[in-house]
Amino acid sequence: MTKEILIYAEVTKSGYVHPVFFTLAAKAQELAQKLDDAIISALIITSKGKTETVKEGFVKCGFDKVYAFEDERFGNYNTELFSSCAIELVNEIHPEIFLIGATTQGRDLGPRISSSLHTGLTADCIELDINEKGMLAATRPTFGGKLMATILCKNHPQMATVRPGVFKPLEQDVIRNTEIIYKNITSVVTPKVELIDFIKGLEDELNDLDSAEIIVSGGKGMKNAEGFKLIESLAKALNGAVGASRGAVEMGLADHKMQIGQTGKTVSPKLYIACGISGAIQHTVGMDSSKRIIAINTDENAPIFDIADIGYVGDAFEIIPQLIDKLSQKTD
Repeated sequence: MTKEILIYAEVTKSGYVHPVFFTLAAKAQELAQKLDDAIISALIITSKGKTETVKEGFVKCGFDKVYAFEDERFGNYNTELFSSCAIELVNEIHPEIFLIGATTQGRDLGPRISSSLHTGLTADCIELDINEKGMLAATRPTFGGKLMATILCKNHPQMATVRPGVFKPLEQDVIRNTEIIYKNITSVVTPKVELIDFIKGLEDELNDLDSAEIIVSGGKGMKNAEGFKLIESLAKALNGAVGASRGAVEMGLADHKMQIGQTGKTVSPKLYIACGISGAIQHTVGMDSSKRIIAINTDENAPIFDIADIGYVGDAFEIIPQLIDKLSQKTD
């Protein structure tokens, strides 16, 4: 086992490294200090030539090493191929910790790797630390988000998938003389599944909460489908994404993929507008790291106002149309 923290650098269909990787890189700087300045390395699995185009991001995030598997077969994600690369690398370098973003891809890849390596995996984490014994302490919601559990992994590597948005990227560059190490997959893998085509839904295209800089969220206070159309209209006027509280999802006003909070996504946009959301801890834990928060609620005692930078006490059905009108005037 090596004092090394390995982080999976997911390359998206759009060809960029997923933002969760850079937040994990920032957290790894903290963890490495508690592990006697452990090596910080990255694993990237992609098509030929891609590593060089994204190299600058590794250098500025303080990576000592980048292990790159490049092959034309890796242009599209494949569980069997990608997990085989990761397993081969782990068996070679024996990292102490292996972190993966809890994206759709990461949630598929992580369990496959941990199962093959006969090690534990703490999934969907919202906090990471090193305890007094030098072990990774990974915290995640449990019992439907009502409790937080901190879990230790007795085997190595200690693995965890981490929600996008729970950590912030580095505030300033940490420049390292990053070594790029190109690897070849040696095992013979014949994928059982072939990707014929990838069609991104319009809703997904317009509503990528993980990378959105502006998010407009609606809660139970938006009452009905017409109310949520106002949320969508405001988000469109701001070129933002649409989010929702658990209450709104349970009312059928929004899809679960739009849910923000303990049992949904964790986000950290530049601007978060909460409309008709009371501000229960189950929701705010998923968005309280936003740089600016604007809250609109009829209840002046709503907890959301305790964390808001700007608060409007009033009816969202009256305030939102006025905001949309002001925004349209600026674009005319």
